[in-house]
Amino acid sequence: MRVPFVDLQRHHVPLMAEISSAMARVAERCDFILGEDVHAFEQEFARYCGTQEAVGVASGTAALEMLLRAYAIGPGDEVIVPASTFYATAYAVSAVGARPVVADCDETGNLDPAGAEAALTPRTRAILAVHLYGRVADMDRLASIARRAGILLLEDACQAHGATQDGKRAGALADGAAFSFYPAKNLGAFGDGGAVVTNNPAIAEKVRLLRDFGQAAKYDHTILGTNARLDTIQAAILRVKLPHLDAWNERRRAAANRYRDLLDGVPLELPPPAPPGEHVHHLYVIRVTERARLRERLTDLGIATGLHYPVPIHLLAAFAPLGYARGGFPRAERLAEEGLSLPMFPEITAEQQRYVADGVRQAVVG
Repeated sequence: MRVPFVDLQRHHVPLMAEISSAMARVAERCDFILGEDVHAFEQEFARYCGTQEAVGVASGTAALEMLLRAYAIGPGDEVIVPASTFYATAYAVSAVGARPVVADCDETGNLDPAGAEAALTPRTRAILAVHLYGRVADMDRLASIARRAGILLLEDACQAHGATQDGKRAGALADGAAFSFYPAKNLGAFGDGGAVVTNNPAIAEKVRLLRDFGQAAKYDHTILGTNARLDTIQAAILRVKLPHLDAWNERRRAAANRYRDLLDGVPLELPPPAPPGEHVHHLYVIRVTERARLRERLTDLGIATGLHYPVPIHLLAAFAPLGYARGGFPRAERLAEEGLSLPMFPEITAEQQRYVADGVRQAVVG
């Protein structure tokens, strides 16, 4: 048996007739840039997240950068980011001229509130919390820290479409949030795409200017902006897929529960349990000391796996100028060394998961 890490073909086949029709309508209208479906998707996605505003942009990275720029974060400012995240989180801070200040993760892999608080300085403008693997960070504690410090709290929700905390969805838990619609995300396009969501209309309007060359009207460039627009065809595809997101997330939760049952008793660390209905399991990451040996064994069995992320932010060569050293954030470093992502997608079958779990058990136990 072969088990892919993500099976996008199987994911899309049931929707292809509807997606093809949506793309054809865009082609007929020829409104490829900021067309009808972009505006409609923005309204629908804002309603889904429970926010007043959503602004479609070119990627999750662009969403992070546009959100920071809209809040006038720049040179001389600091933004606290977790050590366990994808490069883009810290890159966006650097891209606007600010300094990423790294803090360690907690047992879930998300930003540790105590670490974030310890990293505060008079130059801190924001905490940028990442909802890693589809689990919302401890936003209550982070919000309390941000309020006391008089700074912004922002969400990198690029892995957390539909995740919740205290009955509110990711994207509605802070001063603004960035989403990615990269094809393998819980809500993915047929290419790159992203969105900024917020309850602040002024910030949303600033992002709309920033994504389109700073234009208030054609050739009326009121601020310095760039080209970071969400394509109309991608928005049309996302509109077809959005109504299915909750059902797909429920399937991911069921798959995560099945992995937990199947791997019970195997000497490795499973993802910490989350309150019912909150985690959307973009990734299912186990921790094991002999990761390379396990990954090689699973590869031999035809089971694809992933590494998210094998080098923490503070040890990436690109961020060497920040001056961090190995040993500075031990929980993130351990996660980077031991974390292994198992196949996870809404259509994964019980048979596939049993095959994966058997392979894991044989490799770890012998």
